Amino acid sequence: MGNTAPRLKARLKRKKRIRKNIFGNQDRPRLSVFRSSKHIYAQIVDDIKGSTLVSASTLDKEFKKEKVEGKKVEIAKAVGNLIGKRALDQGIKKVVLDRNGFLYHGRIKSLSDGAREAGLNF
Repeated sequence: MGNTAPRLKARLKRKKRIRKNIFGNQDRPRLSVFRSSKHIYAQIVDDIKGSTLVSASTLDKEFKKEKVEGKKVEIAKAVGNLIGKRALDQGIKKVVLDRNGFLYHGRIKSLSDGAREAGLNF
């Protein structure tokens, strides 16, 4: 796998360290973010029930209808805005951000900024 294996190991190590302290419950569910090279995914999870309450990604039908174009950072902000709106429709206002081992900059930061603009608190 070349240079990707050590980077993946480092991310998974950070993920474990972060998940020890972050836990989503009914009052403050967990906003889990995953990014691949092409897409970004976000879901709000209740860890007590073990269920996903709300999800959004670049692959959603609603998102594709909007045809958001631009850089990946701008697209991530639009996904954050979408998940924020969906969460507010479900009555979720406070969440805990789980960045999944990714560094908090670029697309991850942009997604969280979009969710904050939509009305989520974390």
